[in-house]
Amino acid sequence: MSLHLINHLLASYGYLVVFAFVALESVGLPLPGETALIAAGVYAGTTHHLNVGVVALVAAVAAVLGDNVGYLLGRRGGARLVARFGRRVGLTPARLKVGRYLFARHGGKVVFFGRFVTVLRTFAAFFAGLNGMRRSRFVVANAVGGVLWAGLCAYGAYALGNAATQVGTFLLVGGIAVTASALVTMAVAVKHSMRRLEERAEAAFPGPAPAQSPVAVRTEPVS
Repeated sequence: MSLHLINHLLASYGYLVVFAFVALESVGLPLPGETALIAAGVYAGTTHHLNVGVVALVAAVAAVLGDNVGYLLGRRGGARLVARFGRRVGLTPARLKVGRYLFARHGGKVVFFGRFVTVLRTFAAFFAGLNGMRRSRFVVANAVGGVLWAGLCAYGAYALGNAATQVGTFLLVGGIAVTASALVTMAVAVKHSMRRLEERAEAAFPGPAPAQSPVAVRTEPVS
């Protein structure tokens, strides 16, 4: 989905676009929720048609609600959903092992920091439920991560857009170019990190990825 299309949707539907993209990404659908949030922040700073505080609030609520739905899906029917639809939403056997590996060791840290990492952001809540993470721990880590992520992305993008507006179109174009370059660099870094995680997960759980269930993968208490 192109940035141009997201900007068009923002101009037409405003905060609803931010809520829908962030919430659906958090549930587990491979949608550009963070890109939509950053675009909304830049849009708020350049046009002032959106309020950046409301953008951040909507994104935080959407992230927390979406993650809780993802958690419940993982806890109550995760194994069945993975077996039937996993590949359709990018849950390859390698990524399933990454989730199993991370939750066996770091639990709550994955929920918190996963909010800031592409791919993990989409599946962290689902894996938390799938791996039987305690609900109270999940809620706290999820809420703190969601609020911080939404605020940093929204206000950071707003500052970039607002600064570009104050000094003219030239810097606006330059700011967009810098943002795009940063996103590409981040994507490459995340891809490299995922490869390393996949290698570690394969070493920890060699062989084909089994159908996962909360009992099968809970190797230690998750914190």
